[in-house]
Amino acid sequence: MEYLLVLRLKMSSENNQIREKSPSESHAEVIVRMFPSDANPAGNVFGGEILKHIDMVAGIVAQRHSQSNAVTVSMDSVNFLKPVFVGNVLTLNARINYVHKSSMEIEVKAEAEDIVTGIKTVTGTAFVTFVSLDKSGKPMHAPQLSLKTDDDRTKFEEGKIRMEKRIKNRKN
Repeated sequence: MEYLLVLRLKMSSENNQIREKSPSESHAEVIVRMFPSDANPAGNVFGGEILKHIDMVAGIVAQRHSQSNAVTVSMDSVNFLKPVFVGNVLTLNARINYVHKSSMEIEVKAEAEDIVTGIKTVTGTAFVTFVSLDKSGKPMHAPQLSLKTDDDRTKFEEGKIRMEKRIKNRKN
């Protein structure tokens, strides 16, 4: 028992060293060119290919924020709004909206650009939940968010509501 108590205290003190961070400190943008291998014969990029990039950019944000390993727990509210085509440049913007203990909600917006015409189109959105892990692979507290703008506060409150629904749904 004493060993477990010492371990818990040690983990707790490690977590206290991580300061609050604003969403802008963890923001990430990834730009990817879409090729024929990413698409079906009609030239539409596979949804799974887009999901892979959404997961990757969200993971960057989660790890930047937590300064630890972070793993995907869920993807929800994934919306494919418009198609992405071979030759498009896909830009994925991700930001952290909400932190609950070890869980972090990351919002991702996908935008396709036709390089020839310069037309940019929002093609998808998603919310991805990550959990921050310590060196032994156990969940650890992520830094709290420092909410500096009205947009940060609004997104935090909306993220809190979504996180509460996720937690409730897991218990069912």
